[in-house]
Amino acid sequence: MARYKDEQCRICRREGQKLFLKGSRCYSDKCSISRRNYAPGQHGQRRTKLSEYGTQLREKQKTKSYYGVAEKQFRKYFEMASNKRGITGTNLLQILESRLDNVVYRLGFGSSRAQARQLVNHGQFEVNGKKVDIASYLVKPGDVVSVRESKKDNSTIKANVEENAAKPVPEWLEKNAETLSGKVVRLASREDIDIPIEEHLIVELYSK
Repeated sequence: MARYKDEQCRICRREGQKLFLKGSRCYSDKCSISRRNYAPGQHGQRRTKLSEYGTQLREKQKTKSYYGVAEKQFRKYFEMASNKRGITGTNLLQILESRLDNVVYRLGFGSSRAQARQLVNHGQFEVNGKKVDIASYLVKPGDVVSVRESKKDNSTIKANVEENAAKPVPEWLEKNAETLSGKVVRLASREDIDIPIEEHLIVELYSK
């Protein structure tokens, strides 16, 4: 799968807002948005007015960056959302929130979605007692996500749990810090998603 290998902070600067791609660094003075709040590149400081298409495209690119999803998979999620009952934009965000790497991040076991994805890929977690190392695995209500017994001494996960101890967990999840596990109570609703995304722009873009 294609993977973005350039500096992550360039993505935030391109979108003009923090996407929290690098965990605790995003909350510190080292954050690039705090130091250079303009687009990267030679002409980054020029003010440009986006067209309707440009605005829709930037919203799609921003959402992809938030969740760390490639174009092909993102379009697949959009098709899934379109075929479900309900509002397509809300369905899309619900599917993205249901990814295992996002759930691991939301539970505080990863400092960022990128780190959570790496931990999942390295086989640190299990779902309902079975090892799952696919970051794009979609959880369902009632699923229990937990750190595998043999991996509970992982220093990275321990540090993240301590650092995120006071961080609130979304209402659609239940966390048990002692057992390093969490339960999916229900699927995320639009009110549960605190990311500043205008999903209707993405729907308009793909509907052309």
